[in-house]
Amino acid sequence: MAHNIHLNEQTGQHSFFSVKEKAWHGLGQIVQDYPTSAEAIKFAGLDYEVVKQDIYTTCYNADGQPMDFTKRIKSHHATMRPDTGEVLGVVGKDYEIIQNRDAFSFFDSIVGGDGIQYETAGALGKGERIFITAKLPGYIKVGQEDLIEQYLFLTTSHDGFGSITAAFTPVRIVCNNTLNAALRNFSNAIKIRHTANAKDRLEQAHKVMGISNQLSGQLEQLFNQWTKVKITDQQLQQLIRLALVPNKEVLDDIQNCRWDELSTNFNNICNSVFEYAQTSPTQQTETTKGNLFGAYNAVTGYFQNVRHYRDGEAKLKSLLYGGTAQLRTQKAFNLCVAAFQGDLTTVLN
Repeated sequence: MAHNIHLNEQTGQHSFFSVKEKAWHGLGQIVQDYPTSAEAIKFAGLDYEVVKQDIYTTCYNADGQPMDFTKRIKSHHATMRPDTGEVLGVVGKDYEIIQNRDAFSFFDSIVGGDGIQYETAGALGKGERIFITAKLPGYIKVGQEDLIEQYLFLTTSHDGFGSITAAFTPVRIVCNNTLNAALRNFSNAIKIRHTANAKDRLEQAHKVMGISNQLSGQLEQLFNQWTKVKITDQQLQQLIRLALVPNKEVLDDIQNCRWDELSTNFNNICNSVFEYAQTSPTQQTETTKGNLFGAYNAVTGYFQNVRHYRDGEAKLKSLLYGGTAQLRTQKAFNLCVAAFQGDLTTVLN
């Protein structure tokens, strides 16, 4: 199972840390207490600089023979780590480097540097991509005992591929379901290109995303309202189908009750989600059994706890980086919002 965690050959350490528990790959440092951002950078082996260097190419004469001088390429630069000498990528002249320490400014700016609990951080490949996950203080409380923790994660690269991506995702403690949820005019994720003022935009990203105690309160109110909306097994099955629909053709078949037209694979996935909803102990609680919140949780729970993924990295991409799981759970969220705001029968016809 590939992990691609960076191994610093100079120190002999993998660039990764986690709090209290080992990750699935078993690498890096395990620390017992939540570190500050300065400590997390060191624990994860992210305390290195990235610089842009000029790139030169060989010159040739009219006969096609290499000459004894080179020419600088003005349109691009190489990004590299001076500490290891590794070249991380090739970028355009306007590319702005976000140093690893700057990436942590996104988290520290949310609560003034106090209260963020860094859980994991690390680097992949030669150090060209880094990732950070952290937990916001406080919980979203659903019902009497169901608590949802609030997680943030960020990933950025130094190789010219991909934007800086930050995302918010609530995680239900009882079953570790990742509940990707957007609310009102906010998004649960934001992407920032590596151009001028990228660092300033990153520090303000949480405001664009609406990550605050206000958002937590809105989600808490919404989820609690969903627990009071009863849903039949037939409506649950239809919500699952509509959430998992892969294309318009399948949607047409569902809306017109052409069940024989649906593929065996699609039916099997829908049946697996429905089975999870009916049999998982976490789906039999007061806050989930037979209601709209339970229906939403069934879809997120299937992708988190039941669906098979090639490896841990594939699961992370599917759940949090705009993959299939995130798209389907977001669709389930939107359906639940529509069902709550309108008529359940109309939405799930």
